[in-house]
Amino acid sequence: MKTIIAAYSGVLRGTGSSLLSTVQDLPSIPWLSKSRVERHLQIISVLQWVISFLIMGVTCTVILIYIFCTDCWLIAALYVSWLVFDWNTPNKGGRRSTWVRNWAVWRYFRDYFPIRLVKTHNLLPSRNYIFGYHPHGIMCLSAFCNFGTEATGVSKKFPGIKPYLATLAGNFRMPVLRDYLMSGGICPVNRDTIDYILSKNGTGNAVVIVVGGAAESLDCQPGKNVVTLKQRKGFVKIALQHGADLVPVYSFGENEVYKQVVFEEGSWGRWLQKKFQKHVGFAPCVFHGCGFFSAESWGLVPYSNPITTVGKLLEIN
Repeated sequence: MKTIIAAYSGVLRGTGSSLLSTVQDLPSIPWLSKSRVERHLQIISVLQWVISFLIMGVTCTVILIYIFCTDCWLIAALYVSWLVFDWNTPNKGGRRSTWVRNWAVWRYFRDYFPIRLVKTHNLLPSRNYIFGYHPHGIMCLSAFCNFGTEATGVSKKFPGIKPYLATLAGNFRMPVLRDYLMSGGICPVNRDTIDYILSKNGTGNAVVIVVGGAAESLDCQPGKNVVTLKQRKGFVKIALQHGADLVPVYSFGENEVYKQVVFEEGSWGRWLQKKFQKHVGFAPCVFHGCGFFSAESWGLVPYSNPITTVGKLLEIN
């Protein structure tokens, strides 16, 4: 019996050694490497924001209407009741969430390009500010990353300053999307909201306004820089009225993350874009980035070109 046990133990030891050597000889799996996994997480984090930007509001509206037609209509009715009660919250600075602004997904978002925020001046918490941001690009990716999240450390670089990224007021009329935007400290870009933040919300507030607006996205092309300022200088008047300091902000590389199909003046495509801009408030663009699995294919994933955001303080006495 002892002989049998000894022989069996020897076989097990031999098998263990064989298995260990076999595992060590296995080739590494490229898509499971740390760098590849991190890269895929970065792409997913950017893609989820792009999809949210493009279809989240419409999708949630359709789902809400559909729920009204089902046996769960009471849930939709309760949400709509809350929506009516909460309708003016975006106009009073919103409802930011430190937890949402510090999600790990935004750090992956930042590292995909990467996006960097450069501090050139100290900002006093005893003052209010208006950041005149340029360029708009296709989706204001760097503006969102820098001021709608804490990925680039805006609160650490400017202690006591609370940024409010201003965007189209129509976004806050869409269910769920409005709450998602407000959680990042995003507010409507209208006169009432900006007046409230600069006059009734204390000090240390910084309203970030993309001065060219959605119209500027029509001229967003790699290697091209067009500032749209005609009839868009009201932010300067507001700054003077409230004694807020102006901070011109420029993001180098924002126009390089997407390629746009540009319609010539007089073409039906350009005519349609201008009509949308005039009557709806935004300009539909035909653009593309790269694919999820290949930079050579077309897709919604932006190109991973570095973006550096820099500002310059202009004091108003």
